[in-house]
This record gives sequence, C-alpha cells and structure tokens, in this order.
Amino acid sequence: MLFALGLGDSVVAVTHECDYPPAAEGLPKLTRSVIPDGLAAAEIDRAVRERTSRGEALYELDDDVLHELGVDLIVTQAVCEVCAVSFDDVRAIAEELPTQPQVISLDPSTLGEVLADVPRLAEEAGTPDAGTALADEAARRIDAVREAVNGADRPRVAALEWLDPVYVGGHWVPQMVDLAGGEDVLGMPGERSRVAEWAEVEAARPEIVISMPCGYYAERAAKESMDQAERLAPLGARVVAVDAAAYFSRPGPRLVDGIEWLGHLFHPDRVSQPADGTAITLDLTTGAAIG
Repeated sequence: MLFALGLGDSVVAVTHECDYPPAAEGLPKLTRSVIPDGLAAAEIDRAVRERTSRGEALYELDDDVLHELGVDLIVTQAVCEVCAVSFDDVRAIAEELPTQPQVISLDPSTLGEVLADVPRLAEEAGTPDAGTALADEAARRIDAVREAVNGADRPRVAALEWLDPVYVGGHWVPQMVDLAGGEDVLGMPGERSRVAEWAEVEAARPEIVISMPCGYYAERAAKESMDQAERLAPLGARVVAVDAAAYFSRPGPRLVDGIEWLGHLFHPDRVSQPADGTAITLDLTTGAAIG
C-alpha cells in the first residue's frame, strides 16, 4: 500500500513476508517466523494451534535493527494473529525508540475497510492526495467488474483458504466473490476464516472451488489442491488455484486485481483476463493444468 501511494523511497524495512513490489524484497527484514520451514499443511496448522494455545508468539521482531533505522512511522496490523507480529509487541518496542515513532495498525475485516485504510494511511504519511487518487481508482475498477457481470447467472463458489484442515475464506473474500458475480456458499462477509468439515463443503454443492491457501501463490496452491484430490474430486466442481498471497490474503490495493481475476474466472465472456497473475484450473484425476 505504501509503494502504491508513491512512498516506496521512504520505506526503510519490511516483514519477512513482504515480496511486492520487487523493490520491497531488497529492504531489511524486521520479522521472522518461529514455525519451521518444510512442514506439510496439517503440520503447519497444528504448530500454529499449539503455540497460540500456549499464548506464544508466532513471529519475532528484530528490535535491534528497528532501533538503528530511526523510523518516524510504523505500519502494522492486527487482523490475524497468525499473520503478523503482535501489535502489543510492536507498540512496546516503539515506545522505547528514541524517535518515538507513530504506530498505525490497519485492521480491516471488510473490503470497504481495506479501501478506507488507503486514504487513512496516506493522511498519516503526509500524502492525502495520493490516497484519494488510489482509492478512487480502486472503486472505479471494482465498479467496472460489477457492471460487467450484472445480470449474469451466479455460479456457486467455495473459497477455501486452507485445505488440511479445510478453512472457509472469510473477511473480505466473500465480498470479492459477490462483486465478481459469484455466490459464496460457505463464507460470511466480514467474519473470520473458519474451520469446516469436507462434508459441509460437499453439502454446499459448489460449482467452482477457488483454492487460495493463505500466503501461497498459484503453483503452491495447485500442489496443495492435488494433495487433497480425493476430497476435492467428490465435489464435482471446477477447481482453480490462484495467487492468494498476491490478490486475496493480504488487505491492500491488489485485492482489486483479485476481484478482476474472479470476474474472469466466473464470467470469461464478460471480464477479460488480467494482465498479471496466474490461475490454474486443475484436472484432479491426472494432476494436470487444463486452463
């Protein structure tokens, strides 16, 4: 969001997950995960549950580097404890810094709140006009998709944010599905993602399954989907793996790209394929991509 507001030159550090735009990847990383690499989906879920049940953090913050940077503004989030350093930890460290930086936490649950955070952050960073322009452009693009799919038949959609165990996409995802001309048969707008049973997914009779494991790109999402082929195949639905990390998991300007991608996947005759990103339609019997 900061880069989209034209503030990239002022960003001096990021989290270990920040990978867009490419310039962000070269900046110092202030966080690290305590969950080991290489775990399977079920193992990641189990490790997260165990640590959070004990009140233990999932991420560590490099306060030594933060002290050296002399920052004026820290932007963090408290949307999800699985996704970021504790807000209380960030605030506590900020109070110890000689620059006494302002801390702003962006905690949206809905698409409207995500878009409202754009001018809010721009105001705090001293570029209010850029915030207004970016928010207006996002609204224009969303309206273009909504108008394009108006009156079309709405496919029944299951947006799955994790596959072992299965999590139903929440927060802004159901709204994205709706704006793109689909009917989310499991998710509730503004509500947290939730664990479900595969029997519930099957009972919802989705026509399209959007595989969007949190933080993964389409290739990894496709692999995770094939690992669950025995559970997905009985649904009889079209299964599409998407770039969750880019267009669905993270509350920022690229959620608009996600809406455009969904509009194309649901209604290819009405919404053109976006220029960036990947969507992989899977043949669950062969493991091949079919479109």
